[in-house]
Amino acid sequence: MSDEQLPVPAPSQEVRQWAMFCHLSAFLGYWFPFGSLIGPLILWQMKREQDPFIDAQGKEALNFQITVAVAAMICIPLMFVLIGIPLFGLLVIAAVVLTIIAGIKANEGVAYRYPFTWRPLK
Repeated sequence: MSDEQLPVPAPSQEVRQWAMFCHLSAFLGYWFPFGSLIGPLILWQMKREQDPFIDAQGKEALNFQITVAVAAMICIPLMFVLIGIPLFGLLVIAAVVLTIIAGIKANEGVAYRYPFTWRPLK
């Protein structure tokens, strides 16, 4: 047997779309309290058994949203010393941009890993 690995088949279009939805469902947080956590959690729980790609991307999306929520909670008390206001603004911009990038990459079938993310879900 050779050391060459067999190519991994690309995820189907449906699988890629569900992985993308796991990332983009975080935007529910702009309409519902805790929606940025609940959206990815519900989709990941519903679809994780369907395909390993959805499972991995759902966990990644949820881990990132947990990280963003923790960072936001740190920014809130820092707003009393004014540094939290620009930090919170940067956090919101980074979260929006990285979530869009992750959704696009997942729809392309690329397993995206968010930078600077705490990963409590393995």
